[in-house]
Amino acid sequence: MLNLGREARKAGREISRADSGKKNEALLKIAAMLETHADWLMEENLKDVQKGRDSGLDPALLDRLEFKASGIKSMVEGLKQVAALPDPVGEITDLTYRPSGIQVGQMRVPLGVIGIIYESRPNVTVDAAALCLKSGNACILRGGSESIHSNKAIASCISKGLEAAGLPATAVQVVETIDRAAVGELITMSDYVDVIVPRGGKSLIERITKEATIPVIKHLDGICHVYIDNTADHEKALAIAVNAKTHRYGVCNAMETLLIAKGIAVTLLPKLAAIYREKGVELRGCLKTCSIITPCLRATENDWSTEYLAPILSIKVVADIDDAIDHIHRYGSAHTDAIVTENYTLARRFLREVDSSSVMVNASTRFADGFEYGLGAEIGISTDKLHARGPVGLKGLTTLKYIVLGDGHIRE
Repeated sequence: MLNLGREARKAGREISRADSGKKNEALLKIAAMLETHADWLMEENLKDVQKGRDSGLDPALLDRLEFKASGIKSMVEGLKQVAALPDPVGEITDLTYRPSGIQVGQMRVPLGVIGIIYESRPNVTVDAAALCLKSGNACILRGGSESIHSNKAIASCISKGLEAAGLPATAVQVVETIDRAAVGELITMSDYVDVIVPRGGKSLIERITKEATIPVIKHLDGICHVYIDNTADHEKALAIAVNAKTHRYGVCNAMETLLIAKGIAVTLLPKLAAIYREKGVELRGCLKTCSIITPCLRATENDWSTEYLAPILSIKVVADIDDAIDHIHRYGSAHTDAIVTENYTLARRFLREVDSSSVMVNASTRFADGFEYGLGAEIGISTDKLHARGPVGLKGLTTLKYIVLGDGHIRE
């Protein structure tokens, strides 16, 4: 692990000074390598899938693990999309003259070396490598043990692509051991790694957060809320509340709790309940909710703070926007929360007072995504306030330094 760190630090200096053309060339070369070696990649992936089946891996994890020709095509397309994005490195902003005559501004620069720890999905290897490379960072990638063959094969294609573009292959390194001790080493190598990004389940992220001696960009839960206000347009409310929950269940930006104002609950809840039941969603509600719709299980205190990642929804009838915001502050995870309302004043209050990484008005929480935000791609969604917040794209993998321009100026 120390050797990986030394090589990453060395490569990071070279990548940080590579121009946009060279980085884009590398991304396209990697894409070409994935296409050329597609059959081999699928063969290596099949080894992981078969091992997963033999060991009784959960069907959902198996689905994330397996990639077919379409999966490789998506990886290739993702690399091309990142190559087409504007390069944030070197961007100078807020350049102003000071009374002394000097100019002071800020320049966007890479973070350095990024360690990324993730589970199951081998496509993350490509996504992470692409974003780190375009933002001028070297990276050390540690995927799950269940995808070791896939990740090593993808890493080989990435190395070949980097070399073909004249950049160091060690700019992207995959940890090839499945020993869990490697993670412990990676998250404490402060001499060689500048930031850690964990992508995976709550237990993984909690462990990284607890044990890391390096800054971590993370989110633990996606307990997302939609609050339907008394003034909400009924058609908008129905569409948003259904989409936020049922578009996809196992994602961090899916709604887990629906809050609805008491003045509109009697009219709207039965309509929503009928749609949810048709889609197979289990409903768990407060006492008032259970009196309006049946069947409905009585929600427990634990339900309000649970990220289901499944076709289960908690519903609470609230008095007003104050009650809704209080509930979100008490049980939310600072991920994504939305209000449905036609009252501009209430919308502004919700935007200002709900302290989450994404706050929305009259839109589904499912839009909390790097691609949907125009970032092109994301390394994850951060619920931290420092250093990045919300979907972390290319700019989130950079930082700012002050620059000063003078012409022989000295301080008097």
